[in-house]
Amino acid sequence: MPQFACPYLKGEVELTQERENHIIERHPELAADCHQLLADTLMSPDLVRRSVRLGNARLFSRWFPQVRGGKHLVVVVVTAPAPGRRHWIVTAYLARRLAEGETEWQRN
Repeated sequence: MPQFACPYLKGEVELTQERENHIIERHPELAADCHQLLADTLMSPDLVRRSVRLGNARLFSRWFPQVRGGKHLVVVVVTAPAPGRRHWIVTAYLARRLAEGETEWQRN
């Protein structure tokens, strides 16, 4: 199972095969570079927001000018409560604009 470093969460973020299949089936435009885009976004996001839909989820986003003429990649990460403190990707998608969520952190 792929794991991606996430300095913001001070740990690794898991991507299960089931979730990877979900991302590729729902968002085939991510299939070619999926792992690299996820890794880059989690390693160095432009913005981290709290999810409006899931209380224990954060939305990591990063602008990629080379992806489809310029798009944000949004990676939704759920964090399990302590003591397990596990982080995993629920989904990822491309967006022209960022719509929901309270900003928790933003790159200067």
